[in-house]
Amino acid sequence: MTVFDRRTMLDRLRAGKHWLDARLLPPNPGAAEGAWIPLVYLGFLFMPTVFPKMPAVDFSMTFVAIGAFLPLHFLSFWLRGWRRVGIALAIAALAPALLPANPFANTFTIYGVVSAAELPLPRALLVLLLSIAMLLGALMYSETQAALFVTLLTLLVSSNAFVAVRFYAANARKQAALRLSQEEIERLAKVAERERIGRDLHDLLGHTLSVITIKAELANKLATRDPAAAQIEMADVERIAREALGQVRRAVSGMRAVGLRAEFANARLALGAVAVDFEYRAPDLNLHPEIETVLALALREAATNIIRHADARRCDADLLREGANVVLAVTDDGVGGARADGNGLSGMRERVAALDGCLSIESLAGQGTRLRIALPYRPPAPVDPELGADDDAARAPAPRLRAVN
Repeated sequence: MTVFDRRTMLDRLRAGKHWLDARLLPPNPGAAEGAWIPLVYLGFLFMPTVFPKMPAVDFSMTFVAIGAFLPLHFLSFWLRGWRRVGIALAIAALAPALLPANPFANTFTIYGVVSAAELPLPRALLVLLLSIAMLLGALMYSETQAALFVTLLTLLVSSNAFVAVRFYAANARKQAALRLSQEEIERLAKVAERERIGRDLHDLLGHTLSVITIKAELANKLATRDPAAAQIEMADVERIAREALGQVRRAVSGMRAVGLRAEFANARLALGAVAVDFEYRAPDLNLHPEIETVLALALREAATNIIRHADARRCDADLLREGANVVLAVTDDGVGGARADGNGLSGMRERVAALDGCLSIESLAGQGTRLRIALPYRPPAPVDPELGADDDAARAPAPRLRAVN
């Protein structure tokens, strides 16, 4: 079989699985994995074939039980509350029904307990106790010598599966809440940025364009009376228009800049998701957008590396002024021993070097890693309170307005 044929077959299998998922399962995240993967344990029903001394098994009854189990199994993902309890108990009831034909019928007891594990704790415990009671009653009725042992073993396995599923569900809910929180932070950051741009356009360009309009009208009136004065006014219009263009460019640059405070919040969420305690100290240093963007991207890369490689439990980040430099230091208590730069660190070094900065990494095996970035401090370009011009434009002669009769 060629590579192309194998890929075609895999694509068809994936398409078939998606088709089944759409018809058998609700559109919940993780429902497909929770439905299909546990079916592997149906193989325990055929374990007697491996052990020749086991009692004879009626496989026809086993297949009938599996046929009854599968619809109940997929239906359980659609139901909640007491209806889910009923489905779980119906699955667990297959165990005592099949027990005379298959000694491994207690597999259905475990399935029943797991089906109810995500329910509120009182109802989930009710299913656990009733499922074990049904199995114990069937074992005692059949006078199985190892009834107590089988019951205790099933209880142990069911309890472990019960706890594991509840833990997995709780963790999945926390991850979903973290994703929603991160999405909300990003949404709020975008809204704040749009509002900032709107304020800039209104406060800066609004006044500037009003001045341009007045001076253009003035130049039009002076064109026939005093051409020299009209020419001066038009020169002012040209200069102010250039200043307005610079304001637009600065606004766009600010929109493209990555916010450092938002990145600190994102890092806390991401590290918290892997149980890393993240603390940071970041006073408002009023940084130039270029510097803020480089530091924000460096913090993002550092957090990503800690999550992937550090196996840390704590991380600290400090943003501070040191003389003429602004310094970002990120320290973790992980395994350390970093030796070679990956693509992320290489890109970070290039961005830092482009701004005449310095990047250093201390990473001793077993002693964690410390990343330090120092960049020359540069504040945002000063803005004229009237026109929003930078220093060069602010030093230019102020526009002159003349009263014309």
